[in-house]
Amino acid sequence: MINNYSNILVAVDGSKNAELALQHGVAIAKEKNATLYLLSVVDENAISHSSYAYSKVLAEEKEAIEKELLKNIYYATEQGLNDVIPLVEIGNPKEMISKIVPANQAIDLIIVGATGKGMIQSNQLGTTTSYVVQYAPCNVLVVK
Repeated sequence: MINNYSNILVAVDGSKNAELALQHGVAIAKEKNATLYLLSVVDENAISHSSYAYSKVLAEEKEAIEKELLKNIYYATEQGLNDVIPLVEIGNPKEMISKIVPANQAIDLIIVGATGKGMIQSNQLGTTTSYVVQYAPCNVLVVK
């Protein structure tokens, strides 16, 4: 195969397609002996409109994401993958997945689900997946 991936990023958000993306990411990382980065992004815009205290909502969201990431790490290690790095970022998911994390971690493959939890917003704003495919500096695998 032409591409010898060494740093693979899987964007996870708790959706069914993200779970499928994780499965593909683990399989490819095992095959390529690559580092697997699991990224979950706290969407700052979504929580900034909350009527509750911003810091409380942020802390609760981060805690929920970290619990979900632990499940994903467990799955990856159960499949025999040892080099798994979880990342929790705060900001715009589109930017984090497509530009910021790939630049900071030298990502050479991004794996995303075809749809995620933000399906309602996608009609107005365009999907995160479409944005990642358009702006990522590396190959993107979209899992359905």
